[in-house]
Amino acid sequence: MSPYATGRRPAGRVAAAGVPLALIAALIAAGPAEAAPAGKAHVVRTATLGDIPLGAFSNALLPGTVGDDRGVDLGGIGSDIYPAGRKGEFWTVTDRGPNGQIKVDGTKRRTFPVPGFDPAIVRIRVSGDTVRVLDAIPVTTASGTAVTGLSNQAGRDEAPYDYNATASVAYNPNGLDTEGIVRAGDGSFWLVDEYGPSLVHVSARGRVLTRYVPEGLDLTGTDYPVVEALPSVYLHRKINRGFEGLAQLPGGDLVIALQSPLSVPDTGSGEASRTTRLLRFSPKKKAVTAEYAYRFDPVDVVDPGEDDTSELKISSVVAVGGDRLLVEERTDKAARLQLVRLERTADILGSRWDDDTTSPSLEQLEDPAASGVPMLGKRLVVDLGTVAGVPGKIEGVARVDHDTLAVINDNDFGMTDGAGAFDARGRLVDSGVETTVTYVRLPHGI
Repeated sequence: MSPYATGRRPAGRVAAAGVPLALIAALIAAGPAEAAPAGKAHVVRTATLGDIPLGAFSNALLPGTVGDDRGVDLGGIGSDIYPAGRKGEFWTVTDRGPNGQIKVDGTKRRTFPVPGFDPAIVRIRVSGDTVRVLDAIPVTTASGTAVTGLSNQAGRDEAPYDYNATASVAYNPNGLDTEGIVRAGDGSFWLVDEYGPSLVHVSARGRVLTRYVPEGLDLTGTDYPVVEALPSVYLHRKINRGFEGLAQLPGGDLVIALQSPLSVPDTGSGEASRTTRLLRFSPKKKAVTAEYAYRFDPVDVVDPGEDDTSELKISSVVAVGGDRLLVEERTDKAARLQLVRLERTADILGSRWDDDTTSPSLEQLEDPAASGVPMLGKRLVVDLGTVAGVPGKIEGVARVDHDTLAVINDNDFGMTDGAGAFDARGRLVDSGVETTVTYVRLPHGI
């Protein structure tokens, strides 16, 4: 395990020689949880990740990958959280790295202020009010180079630009926008990615073993194997809303959650829809074995005061025994956890709903169940938006014990959208949002 010093980043500070992960961690204390009303979910612990310079973090894993971190600290590890087997320890995963949007001539451009950043699997320990980084594993190609978090394909993915959206950055077919994470019994990892969207098998040392993508994606030029094993209808994923949640069932099967409804037959249909999809994947068969339709609650139920249905997302799915899952429905300000059972009778794999010429499409149906679509039943477990002390933009959920959950937020590396994200010197104007792990105790076990 790698030791980490504490304290805020001094200018020009470098890692001590001989430390495997030459990083600097600061401790930021969070206030104690308030006494909870009887019979209600409540926060029992909040722990915060301190400031770790992104350049030092990245270059300790893959030397020379980041020349200028523009004052950005490590963040974004809240894309998911998965128990690491020891009390208080978890595996987390970053997303594609610092990114934002700046409008130029009326069009939003996707910025990559630290284009050399490489997604990483990060092992953390929650101790008191502190989140401490224990270890980190870079996600690499078959030859051991950084996959990066850059967009894959021109015309399909968002065009990448530099920090102020004035210069183009090269596409990279190896790039991954990693989100969900689970660890298999053999020590390897499974991740999901938003670009493909794809399911990615990664070795214990971080090398991509196989990337499973939808049929017809035709992703070429990668430095790792790509297999077209997912239904082709997933080619219609909304930009920046591909696969987001990943769970591992007791028998080893994986459940993949699509963040938002597919854009079938068009963008408008996807934006207005409340029906997204889950896939079941067998690592043994290396194939999708089932598919399920999942219906969001109305957006103003999930997030009172919100009226934009396109804000609905699934960000986390958690296996809780047998074929049961917790599914997180959220916006950036609110989140609700639903208990779902994966019934065999709800399988729609290979049906007409996987045909993108079906009209109306699954996504267009006002009431899918009334139209004969078998839908997953669900039961609300907890509305995190009503629990004092839970931050916004929860993207990762893990089960600590039968009545306690650990939730982690995505702080977007402290970035905001717009031209004001960086100052005149090109240094980050930090949002002040920290990465926190929050323990929530439920009134009843799951």
